Amino acid sequence: MGFSQEIRLPLTPPLSDSDDELPGDSCSVAPDFKPSITEVRTHYERKMGDTELSYYLPSRQTGVNDMYLHLGFNAPDHLIGRSRVRLVWAMLRLRHPLLGSSVQMNDYDDVRFVYPVPTSSEGLIREADHNLEYRAQSKDVLIDSYLNGPRTLSNSRLSYLILSQPNPEETLLTPPPTPSPNQEGRLKLLLEEAVPSMRQHELLICAVHFMGDGMALHQFANELLGLLGSDKSEDELKIMLDEEWKSRWGNESNDASILPSALEDNIPLRWSKLRTVAAAIDFEMSQQKLIGGQSFPRRKDPERHTIVPTLSFPEDRTKAILKKCKANGVSISAALFAICNLAWARMGGGSKELPVLMYSALNLRPSFTIKRPSPWDSYWFLAIGYFNVILPNFIPSDERAVEATFWHRARQAKEQSGKAAKNPLLVSRTHEMAKERGERARRWAKEDDERENGTWVPPTAVSSVDGPQVRKDVIIPARKAVPSAALLGLSLLGNLDGIYKHAAFPSIKMHTLTTGSRQRHGAMLLFGYTFAGKLWVSLGYDENGFKEGVVDRFWSEAISGIEEFLG
Repeated sequence: MGFSQEIRLPLTPPLSDSDDELPGDSCSVAPDFKPSITEVRTHYERKMGDTELSYYLPSRQTGVNDMYLHLGFNAPDHLIGRSRVRLVWAMLRLRHPLLGSSVQMNDYDDVRFVYPVPTSSEGLIREADHNLEYRAQSKDVLIDSYLNGPRTLSNSRLSYLILSQPNPEETLLTPPPTPSPNQEGRLKLLLEEAVPSMRQHELLICAVHFMGDGMALHQFANELLGLLGSDKSEDELKIMLDEEWKSRWGNESNDASILPSALEDNIPLRWSKLRTVAAAIDFEMSQQKLIGGQSFPRRKDPERHTIVPTLSFPEDRTKAILKKCKANGVSISAALFAICNLAWARMGGGSKELPVLMYSALNLRPSFTIKRPSPWDSYWFLAIGYFNVILPNFIPSDERAVEATFWHRARQAKEQSGKAAKNPLLVSRTHEMAKERGERARRWAKEDDERENGTWVPPTAVSSVDGPQVRKDVIIPARKAVPSAALLGLSLLGNLDGIYKHAAFPSIKMHTLTTGSRQRHGAMLLFGYTFAGKLWVSLGYDENGFKEGVVDRFWSEAISGIEEFLG
C-alpha cells in the first residue's frame, strides 16, 4: 500500500462541538497586539531533521508511530470541566509551539513544521477547543479505537486530547443525605457538601512521534495535571494565559528560535574530512557487531490489529521486586531484558547458536549541548537514539543453574546498556544513524508513492547521497554476512513517579497508566515502568501479524519468569 502525497489530510474524528461560544479566533488581532514595525509575521517554520523525517514519512497514510498516553484517575468534576481543560490546553499549546503546528511537505527532503502566530489568547482557546474531545468510553475502548480505528492525527493536527467518563452517573462518594432537622445533621450535611464528588476519568493524550518522544509525553502530562489540579480558579487561569501570550507575542519583535530545533542540531559536530571518514567507519563497524538470529514467526494478514495486554503488581510486591533487583546489582529494566531472553529460550525458538538481539530507546537529552532561551525552552522535541542488547539463546541443562544464569544475563544487559549511554562516540553515531534512517525513509517513501501512482521503476544503480563518499570496503576488512534480526523492542521508562509530582495536584488521584503507539504490521514492543508505586509490564503487538499462539506463549513465559526470578 502506498502513501498519498496530499499535504493536508481530513481531520478524524470530527471536531468536537462546544456548548460555549468563544470570542475571537486564531486569525483575529487583539487590540493590544503590537506587530513589528518592519514586518508582520503570520507564521514561523523550519525544516525537519533526518530523525524527524524518519518518523514522519512512514506515518503519512495510517499514522504509524502516532503516540498515545493514557492516564486513569479520580477527580472532582469541576477540575475536569471543558471550560477549565481548554484553558489549560491552550496555555500548554502556547508554551510548546509544536503542539499547535502543522506540517507542509514540499519534497521528500523538504518537510516543514509550520507554526501560525497566535494573535490572541481567545484564538488560542478556540484552537484548543477544536483539538479537545469528550467521550463516555472505557479505557480499553479508547485505546483500541486510537490504535486500530481511523487515524486521529494528521498533517494539520499534531496533537489531540480526549477525556472520558466511562460511567458518568457514578460517583465514588455517596450523595449527601436528606437534611436532618437537628443541628448535628445540618453540620454533617454541610461537611459532606464541602467535599466534591470524585469520579473516574480517563485521559488520552495523542501526539505524533516526529515532534516528540515518550519523555516529552510524560513531562507534558505532569504539567497538564499540575495546572488542572491547582487551586487556581478559571478566571485566574485565563489571566495567566493572557499574560503568557503577551510576554511571548505582545512585543514588537520575535526571533526565529521559537520552534525547538531538530535532534541533530541540538548535538552539533564540526565535521572535518578526516572526522567524517572516521565517524562513518566507526558507525559501520558498530553496526557489524549487531548479530541476532531470533525472530517471531510471522504471518501475512491485510488487517493489522494491535492489542496491549498489561500486568501490574501491588506496591508491596513491587518494593520486594525492586529490592531483589538491587541486591543482584541490576535495575528492573536490565532484569526485563533477561526475562525476555529466557522466555524465548524456553520456547525453543530459533537456533541455539545464534544470539537474541533486542533493541531499546536511549534518552539523548543529557548529551545536548545547545540550550534554548526562555520562554522558548519547550521540551517537546525528539531526543532519542537506539541501542541494542545481545544475549545467548540457550538455558543451562541443570535447573539449579537457571536462576544464576538469569541474573548473570541481567547484569550483561546492564553492562551493554551502560556502555551505549556512555560511549564517547555516541554523538557521532547518532548523526550517522540519523543520516541512514533519513535516507532510507526518503527512498522508501518515494518508492511507495511511485508504486501507488504506477510510475515506479526499479533502480539500476545505488543513488548517490550528499557529502563525502567513503570506500568502507577498502578500509574495513571483509566479514562473513551474519543475520541481524531483532526479536523485539523494549521501551523501559524507569520510575515515572519521579516525573509525576503527585503531591502538586492532590485532588487528582492517578491509578493507571498505559502508553504506546499505532504500529505497523507485525510490530511488537514491550513496556516496563513503575507508576503510582506499582510495577507495570505491557506488550503491544499486532495479533494478526504473528503465527497463531506464539506471542501468547511468549507472554505467558515472560510472566512466569517474573514470578520465578523476581518474586
